Amino acid sequence: LNLLILISVEISAQDYFQQQVNYNINVELDDKNHTLKAIEHIDYFNNSPNDLEFIWFHLWPNAYKNNTTALAKQKIEDGNTKLHFATEEERGYINGLDFKVNGEIVKWDYHPEHIDICKLFLNKPLRAGQSIRISTPFFVKIPNAKFSRLGHVGQSYMITQWYPKPAVYDKNGWHPIPYLDQGEFYSEFGNFDVRITLPSNYTIGSTGDLQNQ
Repeated sequence: LNLLILISVEISAQDYFQQQVNYNINVELDDKNHTLKAIEHIDYFNNSPNDLEFIWFHLWPNAYKNNTTALAKQKIEDGNTKLHFATEEERGYINGLDFKVNGEIVKWDYHPEHIDICKLFLNKPLRAGQSIRISTPFFVKIPNAKFSRLGHVGQSYMITQWYPKPAVYDKNGWHPIPYLDQGEFYSEFGNFDVRITLPSNYTIGSTGDLQNQ
């Protein structure tokens, strides 16, 4: 019996893998227009045994864009109409995307149902054990904070789930998940190098190690 258990654990361990996604982000806050302007470089390591022909990405600020999003529908189901009747000024979104892989333009498109998810079609498959660099500029209009976690109250900002990031790929396949106002978020392991430019009267509250005041 003990031998059978050991064999079962060993087989299960061999099936396990975890992708690695390292981020380099340079972002600037405009506190008059409540926007973020940024450029992002992602080193994506394919530690799976499979070749990848595409990568799903989360664009979660688009959850606040209109009344067709999963978040907007969830709020209505919960009896909360704030997002449904929001003004354009109160809403948020992400745009200005121009994805490149290893410096080459790639085709990408939105998920057929969720505008806060998109799919990057790689020009050539990402082989098992190899990595690529994905780059894009992006622009975020920060929504009013009364809807969910990402938002602002006047010129006080709660910045979360704000940058494009790959969905998780594990032994069960891809997990492209629209933004919902519940629990935490299934994300890949990785390292972050983030440079944040703010007006001088702001104080940042964040995890990580401060490199330069």
